[in-house]
Amino acid sequence: MQRIGVFVCHCGTNIAATVDVHAVAETLKGEPGVVFATDYQYMCSEAGQNILKDAVKEHNLTGAVICSCSPRMHENTFRKAAAQAGLNSYLVEVANIREQCSWIHKDIAQGTEKAIALGKAAVAKVHLNSPLQPGESAVTKRALVIGGGIAGIQTALDIADAGFDVDIVEREPTIGGKMTQIDKTFPTLDCAACILTPKMVDCAQNEKIHIHSYSEVASVKGFVGNFTVSIRKKARYVDATKCTGCGACVEKCPQKKIPSEFNLGMANRTAVYIPFAQAVPKIATIDAEHCTMMKTGKCGICSKVCTAGAIDYKQQDTIIEEKYGAIVVATGYNPIKLDEFDEFAYSRSKDVVTSLEFERLTNAAGPTAGKLLRPSDGKHPHTIVFVQCVGSRDTTGCGKEYCSKICCMYTAKHAMLTREKYPDTDVYVFYIDIRSPGKNYDEFYRRAVEQYGVHYIKGMVGKVVPKSDGTLRVQASDLIMDRQLVIDADMVVLAAAIEADKGARPLATMLTASMDTNDFFTEAHAKLRPVESPTAGIFLSGACQGPKDIPDTVAQAGAAASKVIGLLVKDKLLGNPCVAQSDELMCNGCSQCEKVCPYGAITYVDKEFKQPNRTVLVRRVAQVNPAVCQGCGACTVTCPSGAMDLKGFSTKQIMAEVDAICL
Repeated sequence: MQRIGVFVCHCGTNIAATVDVHAVAETLKGEPGVVFATDYQYMCSEAGQNILKDAVKEHNLTGAVICSCSPRMHENTFRKAAAQAGLNSYLVEVANIREQCSWIHKDIAQGTEKAIALGKAAVAKVHLNSPLQPGESAVTKRALVIGGGIAGIQTALDIADAGFDVDIVEREPTIGGKMTQIDKTFPTLDCAACILTPKMVDCAQNEKIHIHSYSEVASVKGFVGNFTVSIRKKARYVDATKCTGCGACVEKCPQKKIPSEFNLGMANRTAVYIPFAQAVPKIATIDAEHCTMMKTGKCGICSKVCTAGAIDYKQQDTIIEEKYGAIVVATGYNPIKLDEFDEFAYSRSKDVVTSLEFERLTNAAGPTAGKLLRPSDGKHPHTIVFVQCVGSRDTTGCGKEYCSKICCMYTAKHAMLTREKYPDTDVYVFYIDIRSPGKNYDEFYRRAVEQYGVHYIKGMVGKVVPKSDGTLRVQASDLIMDRQLVIDADMVVLAAAIEADKGARPLATMLTASMDTNDFFTEAHAKLRPVESPTAGIFLSGACQGPKDIPDTVAQAGAAASKVIGLLVKDKLLGNPCVAQSDELMCNGCSQCEKVCPYGAITYVDKEFKQPNRTVLVRRVAQVNPAVCQGCGACTVTCPSGAMDLKGFSTKQIMAEVDAICL
């Protein structure tokens, strides 16, 4: 006979404001099998958990229903409390009467009615729950970091410092990411390369870190503690074990007019190239699309001058397979394309540049050796207009609705550096709002205005028109002075919004990780689990989760590393007992469940079944490996014969909940 206890939480006023919690408890007390029901202000508190423990012992409960917030928040809390009182953890059911009820209703009567319905459904399910025991699985003590920017580098270094092997997979020929293209960092104006390069070298020299540059993740299988990842190492046509990075091949290559990706097309590179001087690993890469030898079979100069014999024109992509206990996503960001913003004449004038292009123009290793020159004629600009929020906070559909977070500060940095190096240059910044929430950020912005004399104008630039004399006519509004402005500028710099890397969504599909509508990875909980993905064993680092500056990125990288270390120090993990099971008598051996299982937990075997006439029938049936199954339920909805079911979420249990709500 079932003896069920019901515990209704007020959650302060989160639930109690729109749900009559006492009425919910009193109504559910009349449900079949319920022997105890109560309400309490904070069930997740220590006092609330003690109420649950005491009731389990006093009333000899065989099941418990907690009417509270989302199971994602406190299901483990209540399960642990029940287990401490001697009740199997999986005989506890949580009815979500906060997110699914009180937060979406304003009418108390309506909210109370729905809360009662959800409570009845949970009681009906508990009647059919059975005690489950979690299995164990070993942990592979190795981590994978996808992305070799500052986020990936810092994460890898922290994991390696704890003594664990870690692999970095970076799709570019070198690690470093966007930070390698930056000149100075705000708010301290220290050299970006001086901060980043030592960390890149540390990665290369750390025996625990293995860098797979010019590589991509091809597939991901498995589950937390036991991921199997295939990595595609793209052909460089240069033997990485032989190349010394001497640069002789780069110097002698006759194909010298290929736009440089590192310099954003504002300078050229050769067909065989090393992206920049501090590249790690410092290995040449042949661009097969532009290499004369690769296209026509004629040339081969790089092979002739390479004293190490590293050039290999026949090299092919290779696939390697590694096992990992945890995976960290650090795929970073990209500035948005400005094709939809032609009112700024970006496509019509070389002197209209993005902020990242401006970084390269002011960088000592950039196309102008750090001299600020107009791209169109190489002359020094005397009037520069910076336009904020190009594509950020945009509700027209052309850009992004969110704030890109870093634009206000890097524009202030650009304005200050310009005025510092070239005091004869007038600098105007058009902005919607100045957002400076970081440490010392507001002081940094004020310094640009008060110390360096940058003209900040609250208003929008409506149009940029290239003139015949080479200048740019900027038409804008000054909202504070309520006037229209026309400025003849030598250069216009657009603070382009940033967006998630284009490779993030296909990667999320491989990882079965969640994403938001802007293709940023979604954290398990914004406040309590900000660096964890809802998919166990997948962690988030840096701007893959949302726009971030360098300090926030490094901080999150360290947090992600600490979570990975906490996982890898364990020898075994307790598995989820809510796994699939096959009814062999109903299974028709169609293989549909095997095909959809993302974890490879289902196999087929031939099994003998005795017939009433004593003959033996051999049938092909599905078997589930409970150590591998993660309880996703894909097989249960695919099975045409209904042979597959999920422990803890069986068809019978789900239908009992539906009946309780509808009847």
